[in-house]
Amino acid sequence: EVQLVESGGGLVQAGGSLRLSCAASGFSFDDYAICWFRQAPGREREGIACISAVDRPLYAHFVEGRVAVSRENAKNTAYLTMNSLKSEDTAVYLCAALNTPRLATFMLPGDYLGQGTQVTVSS
Repeated sequence: EVQLVESGGGLVQAGGSLRLSCAASGFSFDDYAICWFRQAPGREREGIACISAVDRPLYAHFVEGRVAVSRENAKNTAYLTMNSLKSEDTAVYLCAALNTPRLATFMLPGDYLGQGTQVTVSS
């Protein structure tokens, strides 16, 4: 059974930092790009960052400089570190395992999506 389980979310003050984790199982983690999406109430899902299977990062322009994406294949885990958090970063953060790295949030056959972890930034 394929599983992507996000953790590390919570309540943080504006200006603070969080590191989210995405633990994967049930598929060949090394072969997939791991991407992070977020969805805030009333807004469309948006892509934040990806780390390709060959460890190449990709960032959305609106988070570049504040966010770092990484992966640890030996642990089948990916990470999203977010700094200088703002209230507008409040959202559910989801990780996705994609055959090709992209910030577009559509899913294709063979892609996988986690359930998400809530991040709330208080101002």
